[in-house]
Amino acid sequence: MIKDQKLIIILPAYNSSTTLEKTYKEIPFDIVDDVVLVDDCSSDITIQIAKKLGIKHIILHDQNKGYGANQKSCYNKALSLDADIVIMLHPDYQYTPHLIHSMAYLIANKVYPVVIGSRILGNGALNGGMPIYKYIANRFLTFFQNILLGQKLSEYHSGYRAFSKKVLTNINFSINSDDFIFDNQMICQIFNKGFEIAEITCPTRYTSESSSINFKRSLYYGLGVVKTSFLYFLHKRKIISINLFK
Repeated sequence: MIKDQKLIIILPAYNSSTTLEKTYKEIPFDIVDDVVLVDDCSSDITIQIAKKLGIKHIILHDQNKGYGANQKSCYNKALSLDADIVIMLHPDYQYTPHLIHSMAYLIANKVYPVVIGSRILGNGALNGGMPIYKYIANRFLTFFQNILLGQKLSEYHSGYRAFSKKVLTNINFSINSDDFIFDNQMICQIFNKGFEIAEITCPTRYTSESSSINFKRSLYYGLGVVKTSFLYFLHKRKIISINLFK
């Protein structure tokens, strides 16, 4: 517990057998109450490793449903366990679990309802090995989104995120995409409901074990970001009504 609030870590896993254990062992269980792992039909032994580690709440998708679908299962399970704070931590060890304290306390102290670990604040992205084309795309898309959304985030594309229960129960994340654009749609939904988002500097690691999407899928994701941002812009100005943001 953290200030009498239940903290649950969610691990959206896919072929994470080589990194899951070291990620899990750095989770600060002095404040973390529970861990939920959802395996999106991995072809390796992720499930066996999770059971060996003693993770109690494991969900196995019987087919690969996508990154967004994985998160839906994660959040729904965490909420069913009465989580007050939910932090998404990728089990590929790209993001450090050592920031869990900082992210959780910002929410527990009611400073912000959402916290994102930003790879762009400071020099974490390039120093951590982010491919240069991804860095440039990140900078361009973030600039574009800040204009259309009227915000000032340093990046919209980090997978390290913390949410209060109030946020998760007030946005309809279940209608979002099952693919990677889920993350961006969720941010737009959060802003649409009037919630603020805090960012903290987050170092990152890009290694052969880190999950990543290829150039083709990155391009598809980028187009999805542009589309989502335009739809949000039109919705906020009451030009058209978008069900995603109701």
